[in-house]
Order: sequence, then C-alpha cells, then structure tokens
Amino acid sequence: MTDLYKQLLENNKKWVEDQVAIDPNYFNDLAKEQKPKILWIGCSDSRVPANEIVGGKPGDVFVHRNIANLVIHSDMNMLSVLDYAVNALKIKHVIVCGHYGCGGVKAAMQNKSIGIIDNWIRHIKDLYRLHLEELNSIEDNEKKFNRLVELNVIEQVHDLGKTSIVQNAWKNGQEVSLHGWVYGLNSGYVTDLDVNISSNKDLHDVFHLDF
Repeated sequence: MTDLYKQLLENNKKWVEDQVAIDPNYFNDLAKEQKPKILWIGCSDSRVPANEIVGGKPGDVFVHRNIANLVIHSDMNMLSVLDYAVNALKIKHVIVCGHYGCGGVKAAMQNKSIGIIDNWIRHIKDLYRLHLEELNSIEDNEKKFNRLVELNVIEQVHDLGKTSIVQNAWKNGQEVSLHGWVYGLNSGYVTDLDVNISSNKDLHDVFHLDF
C-alpha cells in the first residue's frame, strides 16, 4: 500500500477517537437512524463539501452529487435519491448548489472534446444556446463563466420542480421547497440566487411555465 492510502486509514482511526472522546455515544446514536431535513444536489468537485459548508453534522444533509450538479430526467440515480429523500425521509428542502469555477460548466463553454463527459455536459451546452443573447453580451470571460454557472443552477431547480416526484409531493400537500445556491470557492460563502419554489404556482410565476 502507498503512504497516502495508509494515511487515510490512520486518519480514520484518529477521527473516530476524536469523536468518541467528545461523545462516547456518538456512533451508537448515529447508527440508529437518519432524519435529514435537506437534500443537497451538488457538484462532484472535491472542494465543495456539503455538510461543512452549512455547518452541519453527519445525518443533517442527504447528498447527491454529479458533474456540474445536473438534474436530468433520465438519470435514474438522481431520481432514486430524490424519490427516497422526498417519499421516505420526508425532507422539506432541496438545495441545488453549483459553484463558481465549475469544471463541468467551463468544459461546456469550450469547443473541444474531453471524453465521455461531453455527453453529460451537452445539457449545459443546450442551456448556453437558450441564453445565447445574454451570455454573448458579456465581454468579460470570467463574468460570462460565472453567469453560466448561475443559469445552470436556476435551470436545474426548474427541472427539479417538473419531476413527477416533486409534482406528486405538492399535489399531496407535502411541504417541499426548492432552492438554488452558488458556492464561492475563493470565499467560502454561498450566494442564494433567490430561486425559492414551494408549489406549482411558484414554479409558474418564476419560470413562466405552461405545462
């Protein structure tokens, strides 16, 4: 085994010892059940730890992550997580959290192939086309990049609200609120994009939908 791999195991032992020193029942209590109130749909980027960003502990946040925090209606992994969170865990808030400097979004802005991920980020390329006029009016490339990150999050909240899972929850009177955030890697702060949806009426009002 490499030194790095061995160090991971040692780090785990120290972490366990530290937690037990603070609370001897920490792991016994944690093993009983989970009652998160939040589902976090975020990017796979290793620099964006969901629990730590919101000051949470293990058990506070149910997490799904993928490249560029996409909500795709044919993605059974994401849908399974969403279904379990809404219908089994009865979570009340779903946060789609992107981050400035997202490699997936940046790749979608470039005209070069980087492998199988090209198929995944095609959704972001389509989003760029939908907002072509606004994005092309931004001369500064960094600002354009940041705006596409924000638009991507907003679009995912939109798509989340249209899933049969969320639609059925609202139809049955279940409280489920959808939110869009962007995390700043260089600051640690979250920007609330003020996309807060808790009903079909909100969805129609914000996105002017007709479906």
